[in-house]
Amino acid sequence: MNLLKSLISVSLMTLISRILGFIRDILIASIFGVSIFTDAFFVSFKIPNLLRRIFSEGAFSQAFVPVLMEYKSNHNKKKLREFISSTLGCMCFFLFIVTILGMCFSKFLILINAPGFINFPEKLNLSEHLLQIMFPYIFVISLSSLCSSILNSWNFFSVPAFSPIFLNISIIFVSVFFSSFFNPSVLSLAWAVIIGGLCQLFYQLPFLYKINMLVVPHFNWHNRGLITVLKKIGPAILGCSATQISLILNTIFSSLLNAGSISWIYYADRLVEFPIGILGVPLSTILFTALTNSYKKNRILEGLHLLNWGFRISVICAVPGAALLFFLAKPIIIVLFQYGKFTDFDVLMIDQVLKYYSFGLIAFILVKIFSAAFYACEAINVPMKISFFTLIVTQCMNPFCIFYFQHAGLALSISIASWINLALLSRELYRRKMLFFTINELIFIVRIILSTLFMILILSIMLKFMVFSYFDSLLSKITRLVFVFFVSGFGYLLMLHFLGIRLLALSYNIS
Repeated sequence: MNLLKSLISVSLMTLISRILGFIRDILIASIFGVSIFTDAFFVSFKIPNLLRRIFSEGAFSQAFVPVLMEYKSNHNKKKLREFISSTLGCMCFFLFIVTILGMCFSKFLILINAPGFINFPEKLNLSEHLLQIMFPYIFVISLSSLCSSILNSWNFFSVPAFSPIFLNISIIFVSVFFSSFFNPSVLSLAWAVIIGGLCQLFYQLPFLYKINMLVVPHFNWHNRGLITVLKKIGPAILGCSATQISLILNTIFSSLLNAGSISWIYYADRLVEFPIGILGVPLSTILFTALTNSYKKNRILEGLHLLNWGFRISVICAVPGAALLFFLAKPIIIVLFQYGKFTDFDVLMIDQVLKYYSFGLIAFILVKIFSAAFYACEAINVPMKISFFTLIVTQCMNPFCIFYFQHAGLALSISIASWINLALLSRELYRRKMLFFTINELIFIVRIILSTLFMILILSIMLKFMVFSYFDSLLSKITRLVFVFFVSGFGYLLMLHFLGIRLLALSYNIS
């Protein structure tokens, strides 16, 4: 399997999904603006989304995939199907309980996440109603994540990468055609989330059938593989929850700030998640599967080369990505979001957040890559402990950063903490001889920096002659932004080539 081809395929699928996601956010910004309705929706949607990241996509895959790979390599198909069936039954049981409890205690969950809402009864009641509608999403999307983990283990990477498209299509379709049927109209977004989650799940089922892994739930609590997963999932949940707890605490802080702060941070999050989703998530997913297979077969040298390859791919994309995000923050916000009720002040507030996020982009991506190595060799405790340490650091910095930078200070503290996280992960990987840098890596980084500086020079010249305004037509703004990206990106690639870095040489094949 060619990892670079797999990465490009998954990234393209993710790119389509992210573009649709931006169209979705443009519609939400245009139809609902930045108001108590959007604050209520974003807070409500964040809760099942956080649970999804903690219990399904994050912790579950880290505990499930190594055991699945072991069954795939060392057991017959019957045993493998029994393991998957038992895992599915266990998931259905616990997810049903979590969903019922979440719907019953929606108001309590809202107050934990946004205590500032207690002073705004209308916003609190609306948030509670939205959360009750959306909470079953955690049930559906967790089952979808199980399907994704199985398909990724069979190297069907593009199928799970494509599935989030259905959520965005659902929200877009419902927002445009059915929002007027609801009162308040923001309720339409909650129902669209449920519909999108169901589509994500059912889309993957035919592919499971194709590999003969479509099973029915079976409540076999004594299955050896299931017991192993349950033993591992506790530390995995703790490791994943540190980041999500930090996000919850940041939501609490932002709910106490000026009205609109939650929405400003949400839109900035969406923008910084674009390069992370295009590069960090697909690369960590592919590496996690490949590294797990290498460590299970005791191919230590192959694992070393894989992680080094992942580092090079990350740096070559993340360094210029961070520069583009910083220098083009305002034009990107104007082009993507400034329509309808979206004001110049909203653009300015989001621009501040996004610039601070850009400082941490490289660390955000590399943390995902390096963490995948620990999960693959089942050393889950290491990233868990480091995550909780950085959580403490983040929250200690938050009061000071908020005092000086208001809502944008939350982004700054996260960026600083991510660099600390990366430094600690790198030290531990190096100590365990899972990561090894030579003078060649240093030369590689210097070349990337020089190429990025050349790109920044091109950007600076172009931005002196190009002005992005609310009053320009949509086509004009998009054309200019695409032109700036194309020219600056071409300059970066040209400089890379001049300095001796060949992108095709970064191709990597594994058996």
